[in-house]
Amino acid sequence: MLAAMLDDLIEANQRYAASFDGQGKAAPPTRRLAVLTCMDSRIDPAAILGLTTGEANVVRNAGGRVTTDTVRSLALGTGLLGLEWVVVMHHTDCALAGQSEESVRARLTAAGLTVSEAGQFMAMPDPDTALRDDVEALRRSPLLPRLHVVGWRYDVANGRVVEVVSAGDG
Repeated sequence: MLAAMLDDLIEANQRYAASFDGQGKAAPPTRRLAVLTCMDSRIDPAAILGLTTGEANVVRNAGGRVTTDTVRSLALGTGLLGLEWVVVMHHTDCALAGQSEESVRARLTAAGLTVSEAGQFMAMPDPDTALRDDVEALRRSPLLPRLHVVGWRYDVANGRVVEVVSAGDG
């Protein structure tokens, strides 16, 4: 089964490569935009926001949370690729939403994982507060002084984005 799934991916890539038209595109995103979002498979940032290849950088992790690596990526994007805007896009029905660190750890332990040595999983007991905190963390970062940051929530049930933190907030 695994081999068949991997074969399907290789075949899909061969079809993609046969009509590939991305050669010659520059690395800097033409909209000077990055989108930080969750790794949830229901989220396709390009489709949701009408973006095409080369228009935006996309940074993904569990929950779409601001981490040290997120800041590192955005600092490189700002300094080397000319980023000016970041959309932090959390979503409804997130596995981390409405959870505490303890409840996430318990669920992972029940799934057979050893979490005693793990860092924080960045649970979101209050999703709106988590989104506001993530936006503020980027706005306060000394590595990102020129970035404009907004916070949006994507609704996985209807496909709509709602602004939670505007560019003028804060």
